[in-house]
Amino acid sequence: MLILLVRHALAAERDDVRFPLDSERPLVPKGKKAQERISRRLTQLGYVPTVIFSSPWKRAWQTAGILARETGIGKKRRVACPALAADTNLAAIAEAVGPRTPEEIVALVGHEPWLSELASVLLTGSASRLAVRFEKSAVMGIEAPTIGAAAGRLVFFSALGARRLVPSAEPTPASP
Repeated sequence: MLILLVRHALAAERDDVRFPLDSERPLVPKGKKAQERISRRLTQLGYVPTVIFSSPWKRAWQTAGILARETGIGKKRRVACPALAADTNLAAIAEAVGPRTPEEIVALVGHEPWLSELASVLLTGSASRLAVRFEKSAVMGIEAPTIGAAAGRLVFFSALGARRLVPSAEPTPASP
């Protein structure tokens, strides 16, 4: 399967009066527009999710809704996944995602620092071995047979400021 790790779009600043709980902060118009743009680009490149698992926090849930709308899969394919709003728990995420076929594209929408840790675990087996800077609306594509430690291979990573999705370099054979 292809796993799309998606950081939520730009949200309202922390404000204890307007948003007593951090989980209640919504996306701002600039963030919505940026997410629409990157979601359309994913579609153009053929990265249309089969299903979208999202943190239930408002800004991630709204980001997942935009991804669902712009890729044409509809909001009914968006599933709340509380494990994406907590410290990285690979077993809980794997249980939520369940078994998937190799052709499926599964989007996981969440927050920092947990997405960086999840990417590191999927690619290296350790939450701290790989330093990733997930900017708002950044997307990382990881090919993996399952949600498991060191099970993945980087396919691409794109931050919002990038003009294109950057594919990972294929390893070159060592010289004899």
